[in-house]
Amino acid sequence: MKLIKVFSVTVFLMIAFVMNADAQKNYIRDADKAFESQQYYNASDLYKKGMAKIKNKQEKARIMFQIGESYRMMMDWKLAESWYSKAIKAKHNNDKMYLYFAEAQKINMKYDEAITAFQEYQKLVPSDPAGENGIKSSELAQKWKDAPTRYVVDNMAQINSKDYDFSPTYGDKKHTALVFTSKREGQTGSKIDPISGTMYSDLFETKVDKNGKWSTPSVIQGEVNSALGNEGASCVNKKGDKIYFTRCEQLKKKLITCKIYMSTKKGNAWGPAELIEFGLDVAMLDSFNFRHPTISVDEQVMIFSSDMTGSTGGHFSDLWKSTFDKKTKKWGKPVNMGPQINTSGREGFPYLSEAGDLYFSSDGQLGMGGLDVFKCALTEPKTWKYGNPENLKFPMNSSGDDFGIVFDGKKDLGYLTSNREGTKGDDDIWSFYLPPLVFHLAGTITDCKYGPSVLVAGANVRMVGSDGSALEVTTDAKGTYKFDLLPEVSYILVVFADKASSDKAEGYLNLPDKDKGKVTTVGEMVSKDFVKDFCLVPAESEIRFPAVLYDLNKSTLKPESKDSLNFLYQTLLDNPSIIIEISSHTDSRASNKYNQTLSQARAQSCVDYLVVEKKIPQERIVAKGYGEEKPLKMQDGSILTEKYIMGKKSKQEQEALFDLNRRSVFKVLSWDYVDPNAPADQNERKIIRPKVNAGAFDESGDSEATDVPK
Repeated sequence: MKLIKVFSVTVFLMIAFVMNADAQKNYIRDADKAFESQQYYNASDLYKKGMAKIKNKQEKARIMFQIGESYRMMMDWKLAESWYSKAIKAKHNNDKMYLYFAEAQKINMKYDEAITAFQEYQKLVPSDPAGENGIKSSELAQKWKDAPTRYVVDNMAQINSKDYDFSPTYGDKKHTALVFTSKREGQTGSKIDPISGTMYSDLFETKVDKNGKWSTPSVIQGEVNSALGNEGASCVNKKGDKIYFTRCEQLKKKLITCKIYMSTKKGNAWGPAELIEFGLDVAMLDSFNFRHPTISVDEQVMIFSSDMTGSTGGHFSDLWKSTFDKKTKKWGKPVNMGPQINTSGREGFPYLSEAGDLYFSSDGQLGMGGLDVFKCALTEPKTWKYGNPENLKFPMNSSGDDFGIVFDGKKDLGYLTSNREGTKGDDDIWSFYLPPLVFHLAGTITDCKYGPSVLVAGANVRMVGSDGSALEVTTDAKGTYKFDLLPEVSYILVVFADKASSDKAEGYLNLPDKDKGKVTTVGEMVSKDFVKDFCLVPAESEIRFPAVLYDLNKSTLKPESKDSLNFLYQTLLDNPSIIIEISSHTDSRASNKYNQTLSQARAQSCVDYLVVEKKIPQERIVAKGYGEEKPLKMQDGSILTEKYIMGKKSKQEQEALFDLNRRSVFKVLSWDYVDPNAPADQNERKIIRPKVNAGAFDESGDSEATDVPK
């Protein structure tokens, strides 16, 4: 009897073991079927249940990879990375595993680790550019994060939930309502989505009041939302009376497929959903996915995502274009947007701006990770041809998935979807705007002779822009001035010293300055504060001008000397009321009489040039030759007499000091010149033309130019 009992127990255990083994196999078989049917949530759950008792190491490694694949298709990148890592350690034999593992690491902002994984994939499959592109995109992601664009991106916490909230679109022509997709509580159906393991999604709406506060989102009214499927990405026409949207339903025991529908608004509710067939037969529509519609402003062009025959992409397929036939009132057969836009990756969530520019998301183009938003500028409106895709970079894009963008008309603001760091739920809606570029210019006017501590009040600073603008301000008691600047404009600054004064001097000169009178915002990509300080030369100072060249012991001007005298000519133009003396000085190495005669002749040659060739009135300029009478006084009080110079031991130093004595200068004799032929208002103050690159004299108040040896 005991033997019979033992035998019975043994048989029972064996049967239980076999049944359990069969159950494990059934889990895996069902998981594979669920995966093939795109029921990724169900697949991941079944794989985990069946894996526990699997003894075969290769099969166990395969299951780990399949779980990772399930999470990748659900875009749960953290779990995808974890399971790919387990599959790699278990030595699963699949080259793509390293690529997907690297992509998950990049999306999870593990850029260095991702580069290593991409390099490993590159070794395994050197012919696939995905490895090299992955390395480049990982490097770009770090670069773009370190140098963000000016866009400001914020989480729309007012309307987001703990679930999926995505693909916003404006719901009315005034842009006071947002329609978006959500899996939050309150949706129409109660079934679980086998793809994501969450509730089915519906279209919700929220409205903003005059204070900028958004209402609690609620299911949109009418017949758009269904109880047996997901309503997804949508767009509303400019009038706000038609909505085009995605609906994904499971057809009996077939795959879940998505189609595009249209509904017309009746009062405050949406009417019946009408299937858009694109001139395709039922079998075609039931076999492929059609989703993420966007329409042009005139409602004649629709761009959407599909994996239909002819697509080059993966799960989220390619972008296709359909044109509305006005005669038949139907949408025409789709045309693929081509390899310029579509890749072997996922392209989806297109958006056509009011200008016709195309925005879309892709993980096949170089990006920061996951889906990135790209822009293609419309280059040929008649044929709807586009330029190359441009990544919107950080912070518009992130290491996560970024998609479902919409702009507020032609403004640089709108909304997008992202699961980036800071997301409240699974996917959140984020607002974005481009703050204006703000440029300021400020500076201080000081005294060149007495130093920066002497502030010049009452100086007029005039700013002329390349856009034709002209502004003028007066320095305050602290010698400061300020301007606001515009983007992409170059400015010339001119300082008028007519009414300038300080506690050291009552009058200052306007002197040409080719370097300090320019500011430009052209090419500046971030807001910036510019500083331009000037110093003015007191009118009582003797002022050197650029070197005037003569032949040895001659007073005739060389051709290049005329260019030097243009400094003086410009000074006379900029100060129309001054009368000046041009003085020429020599060293002491010839007779007094000779030096006097030579210096007078040289001063007179300068005057003759300005009067005869430049048409400056004779009465405004006096020529004076001082010969060796006035040796230069240095800042330390030393006077460069011949005795002082010859007291220096070095011949080189002696020659340098003699050179300093050979100089041409000018000084203001009076401020009361009135041009008898000029209009009355011209004598008040000259306004310098924009083409003159004039500002003020340099910081030292000295051009450091001298005559050549006689």
